[in-house]
Amino acid sequence: MERRTRRSLLFGPLPIRVMIGTAFILHGYSKITDIAGTEGFLVQVGLPTALATPVALLEFIGGIVLILGILTRIAAGLFVIQMAAITLTIKLSKGFIGGFEIDLLFLAGAASLFITGPGRISIEWNVIKREIFPYGKKLVASA
Repeated sequence: MERRTRRSLLFGPLPIRVMIGTAFILHGYSKITDIAGTEGFLVQVGLPTALATPVALLEFIGGIVLILGILTRIAAGLFVIQMAAITLTIKLSKGFIGGFEIDLLFLAGAASLFITGPGRISIEWNVIKREIFPYGKKLVASA
């Protein structure tokens, strides 16, 4: 059982990285290609329009970073902050269903990646040969 636990820590983050990364790329791309619409939405919910470009770039570039498995903990940490902020400032009043349930799934997935790191199938482990934040390999080694 110990070997199975270690293997899941090595390969478990991959599907989370791919799915969350893909979702963020698509959401970010739609924001980048319609930055005026993104700014309009931000005004509608009472947020500054200056957030439009950073949010769009975070989602698009951060999604790519997650899929590739490089700077995973940094991107995931930024997504945790973003999803918590969106949930609290925009979605909380809408309730769970039809409100913030998807945002909480993104937050949970990002939190999982922040905790575990990119996993074995990633640029950090296979090309750079180390995690940018090496705690993940220590965690796997001790499991």
